[in-house]
Amino acid sequence: MRNLRRRGVIGALLLAFALVAAACSSGGDTEIKVGAQDFGESVILAEIYAQALEAEGYPVSIQPLGGFRDIVLASFESGDINLTPEYAASLLEFLNGFSGEATGDAAETTANLRGYLDDKGLVAFDPSPAADTNAFVITPETSQALGITSLSDLADKGADLTLGGPPDCETNAFCIPGLQTVYGLDLSANFAPLDAGAITVQALEAGEIEVALLFSTSGVIADRGWVLLDDDQNMLSADNVVPVLTSELADAYGNDLESLLNSLSAALSTAELTEMNRQFDIEQLDPEDIAAGWLSDNGFNGG
Repeated sequence: MRNLRRRGVIGALLLAFALVAAACSSGGDTEIKVGAQDFGESVILAEIYAQALEAEGYPVSIQPLGGFRDIVLASFESGDINLTPEYAASLLEFLNGFSGEATGDAAETTANLRGYLDDKGLVAFDPSPAADTNAFVITPETSQALGITSLSDLADKGADLTLGGPPDCETNAFCIPGLQTVYGLDLSANFAPLDAGAITVQALEAGEIEVALLFSTSGVIADRGWVLLDDDQNMLSADNVVPVLTSELADAYGNDLESLLNSLSAALSTAELTEMNRQFDIEQLDPEDIAAGWLSDNGFNGG
């Protein structure tokens, strides 16, 4: 577990100690352990949460996690984490067994999510306007050769193409099962389990796969000039960023913690999330620095 770096001279340290004392007066010495999954966007969001919280005097650390939701939920249960950035629709469908309760409305989807979280001792604060859905991507050459610009086109003309993406694509309601249910397209026999990042990007560039499952906010898509297939039958739902935390942590720090996290969510846009991913994927900047820059630009303390 990595503690965030602390900076500043003695005066700044004295102020930090005062803020810690104020935070501890309402929440005790409860450490906020922020879970970061193993892809750039999650790490950046975890840094945003952690830096903003630390600047307000909360004791904070970041806990790296694997990329699967069963690991995230198990980490909540074990106490390894008590806060993480999540995605409303995907988490809801994971918890409900992919029963299709997620909608295109972020508030409605988050309200449905809260019912499932409550049974696990978890809560979700306000969803952010920033959303990151699954994105099915092909090269311009494939698009032009086969006349594919939408997922309906893919179903009609691309049933023999190989799809590459994260291993949970096989069970994710917004990947292979969704393509089957909504578009009548079964790519399960042509699926290469890779990741939702660099490995899949490399495979598409090398021609080892023809369709890549990435995140819609990936800076690589525009940088490479790839074609993002239109979800013309609205398979994808409101995957807005939402902070999820334990009820114990929410109770420990009360309205102050909720207000801060909700203000961070409200300030974040999809365009800004995409730009931060571009800085990480293309410019290869450090997530800690990317988060600090966003916090500064949006009037939050951080760094």
